[in-house]
Amino acid sequence: MNTVIGRIPEAVLWDMDGVLVDTAELHYLTWKSTLVNHNIPISRVDFNNTFGMNNGQVLTCLLGQAPSPTLLDEINISKEELFRALLRESAELYPGVIELLSGLHQARYKQAIASSAPQENIEIVLEKFNLVPYFDATVSGHSLPSKPDPGVFLLASQRLQIPAGNCIVIEDSFAGIQAANQAGMRCVAVATTHPLDALGDADIAVNDLEELGVADIQRMLKTKKRQNKHDRFQ
Repeated sequence: MNTVIGRIPEAVLWDMDGVLVDTAELHYLTWKSTLVNHNIPISRVDFNNTFGMNNGQVLTCLLGQAPSPTLLDEINISKEELFRALLRESAELYPGVIELLSGLHQARYKQAIASSAPQENIEIVLEKFNLVPYFDATVSGHSLPSKPDPGVFLLASQRLQIPAGNCIVIEDSFAGIQAANQAGMRCVAVATTHPLDALGDADIAVNDLEELGVADIQRMLKTKKRQNKHDRFQ
């Protein structure tokens, strides 16, 4: 995608689960179904507190220690196989997603998916909902340090060749908001997973993406950038 001549390049980094696509219940059901076979309990509270993390970090939180490589591999395979079947069958985009994606695309903002999900899950969502034309890059954090580590967002900014301070993240999870803050990126939080009044660590919070427009993104990018050490990248 070409940027507008004379404008500083800027980008919007989208989380996927809980932001683009409504998958929270699908994830919870697949975690429950998978973990019962390993006698590992998971409550709604556990799930909500770990939503946005990759599978390895979720298991670390549930077990109180890192899972063995064998256990992690077994759970990854069975959990993701079941989840992908449900993803293809019953996942839906959130209201306002297409309108905002399209508006940002027309305004010549670069866009990327930066998600903890495996790349295969990202590709299923892109194909199922015909989202490929909107994105300049996709980054899976499945093999990276889990959010709240900022690695997935910093890698996305590098692939887009946009400094971290010129990026806005759209997130729903506590871990994702913390990762955006650590990356030195401004963050819009969507109240799909947590109540609106619990999202105070984001720069702004909205009930849903129908409340967010291109003009809001433009205003955020005009505000003073966070002090951060990630604006220089190789």
